[in-house]
Amino acid sequence: MTKQVTLAVLILLLLQSCTTAIIDEGDPSSLPPITRTITYESDVASIMTNYCITCHAGPAPNAGLDLSNYQNTRFSTEMGSLIQRMNNAANPMPPNGLVSPELRQIMDKWVTDGFLEN
Repeated sequence: MTKQVTLAVLILLLLQSCTTAIIDEGDPSSLPPITRTITYESDVASIMTNYCITCHAGPAPNAGLDLSNYQNTRFSTEMGSLIQRMNNAANPMPPNGLVSPELRQIMDKWVTDGFLEN
């Protein structure tokens, strides 16, 4: 009986460690508005470099999604679900948790500003 209890506890611990963490990093809409113009080169590229291209670049990017340049990032933002995934606490991108509200606000403002490159 002791082996069964130990095995059950071990299984529960393993299952718990395999779940996706839901990390609420705050809401970008609660921040003061950004008044300057946001561009890919000065603002968005560093977000992609620091949080996305480890998995989404190179010869075989995850999910076939290459976020290593302006054109691909803009396309994924306009036609794909990049912004939605970056704001999805239940299934976040990056997978280890949402980026800060400030960075998500920059992405939202880039969209509002018209996807400026530089």
